[in-house]
Amino acid sequence: MATRLPVVTDFPASLSLAITAPPTSAPQPSNVLILLHGLGDTSDSFTNLGKQLSLPETTCISLRAPAPLPFELGGFHWGDDITFDQVSGQMDFDTGFTKAMKIIKLEIVEDGLIKKCGYKPREIMFFGFGQGGMAALAAASSMTEDLGGVISIGGSLPIANQSAKAVKTPVLVLGGSSNTLITRTAIEKLKTAFTNVEYRKWNRPNDCMPQNREEMLPIMRFFARRLKSRKGVPEGSVEVG
Repeated sequence: MATRLPVVTDFPASLSLAITAPPTSAPQPSNVLILLHGLGDTSDSFTNLGKQLSLPETTCISLRAPAPLPFELGGFHWGDDITFDQVSGQMDFDTGFTKAMKIIKLEIVEDGLIKKCGYKPREIMFFGFGQGGMAALAAASSMTEDLGGVISIGGSLPIANQSAKAVKTPVLVLGGSSNTLITRTAIEKLKTAFTNVEYRKWNRPNDCMPQNREEMLPIMRFFARRLKSRKGVPEGSVEVG
């Protein structure tokens, strides 16, 4: 099946998502980057991120989390429930991802991108922030085939998600130097679930999106290694590795 650009109608009408086409036309689209926003946000900010990244031969899909926050707080979340930390009073990130897994793994990746649009798992990548990073790692750890890669900023592997054997999908995880979810224990768990894990620590506290060129550089290098390109490749050629 020939690969084609995904359109909104390839996915269930119940989902809220935005699709950004590659910056320049190509004979065939080579990659899909699925963008998953953080807790309490919407897909709008990551739709803009996809446009700003302007990755060659890459279609970006910014997906909104399925559940709205309560109490008219605004924004959405990826968890199965809402719970609050008894000490800090803040919302817990890891409250189960059953509903999010169904949407991301089955409705977006398997049914939409692979079956309808002809993509191979190797041509699909995730970029998630916070709870969105957790959802991305949960989905990737449960796939039967290896994906192109996962970038998670401030998002660890959920407690309930642990593969029977380590997954070969490459992972880049980034977090703050303190007050971060990317603890030593979280990294050890990731390395148990994935065979190829790269960790980068910000030179500042808190898990935030990149704020300068230095912080963005490892992300762009990861994209450069993992995004496929058909430009200049003779027709009929086969990628090795």
